[in-house]
Amino acid sequence: MRAVLLLIVVLLALVAAFAVQNPGVIDVRFLHLSGNTSLLVIIVLAFGIGVLVGFLGGVPSSFRRARRIRELSAEIDSLRKPPGAPPPPVNP
Repeated sequence: MRAVLLLIVVLLALVAAFAVQNPGVIDVRFLHLSGNTSLLVIIVLAFGIGVLVGFLGGVPSSFRRARRIRELSAEIDSLRKPPGAPPPPVNP
């Protein structure tokens, strides 16, 4: 866990150093929109969007893992009941 945290801090420091060393103003065009902005803003915004997309890519597997954990926990609970006890209700 500490290694991951250290890696995140180092990565953020590298992005920040790169962004600060590129402070120039550039023309930005997207579809029919255009404007002038700092390259620093573009770098930080692109990094943030990349992190968000990476996070969202892992969300479905997190939901599947949580569902599987609930299923296995219910199975363990049912196995711990005494043999004469009625089975637990099944939720769809």
